[in-house]
Amino acid sequence: MNTLPVYVPVVFGLTVLLTFFLLLNVLRQRVSQPRLLTVAGLLMLWWLLVSSLALSGFFQVANTRPPRLFFLIGPPLLLLVGLFSRKRSRALFQTLPLQRLTLIHLVRIPVELVLLWLFFGKLVPVEMTFEGRNFDILAGLSAPLVAWLGFTGGRVNYRLLLVWNLLCVGLLLNIVGTAVLSAPLPFQRFGFDQPNVGIGLFPFVLLPSFIVPVVLWSHLVSIRQLLVIPRVGLTTT
Repeated sequence: MNTLPVYVPVVFGLTVLLTFFLLLNVLRQRVSQPRLLTVAGLLMLWWLLVSSLALSGFFQVANTRPPRLFFLIGPPLLLLVGLFSRKRSRALFQTLPLQRLTLIHLVRIPVELVLLWLFFGKLVPVEMTFEGRNFDILAGLSAPLVAWLGFTGGRVNYRLLLVWNLLCVGLLLNIVGTAVLSAPLPFQRFGFDQPNVGIGLFPFVLLPSFIVPVVLWSHLVSIRQLLVIPRVGLTTT
């Protein structure tokens, strides 16, 4: 962290807040204020937990089984599975505004810039940037265009939105897989000269533990709406 310019954690912190407010903006029209405040409070408690662990150096210990980095990914994934398993949650997801769900992906632009700066700071390998194997920035750059084209003329372009969401899930899985395979773990495949150690540091630990799950959740909700919900009942904005 000492090698990083101060603007890197600042930009990342602002990206976390942007993700947080975009998420609440999606939920606020369909969720009561008390429940929205509960969601916000639980997210902040999760931030506090993973940030405290990161500051203690917990995620920098590589020779553990299971790898400690999985504690960043596992709980959010289990939460997503639980949410999509509950009928009540699925009913709520059906009513969320699809256009706002699409705009959440704007956060992927500053995320990719931060990853590039982390590479310059020798905290992640080049494979995790758009100079290497990571093309996730395309999802962020295309999000406003897709949010516009997908809803022009009062109609929903189902094919465009579905194809875009599926492609962007692929981009997301690509960088997540690259990040895991770049970490100093027994199955490391990339970044041997400059492994992925930055994601386990504060505040960047909030990328796999918060931003990535929110982005994945947004895609899954959108895809489910486009495939399952009758078109006449799709909520757009």
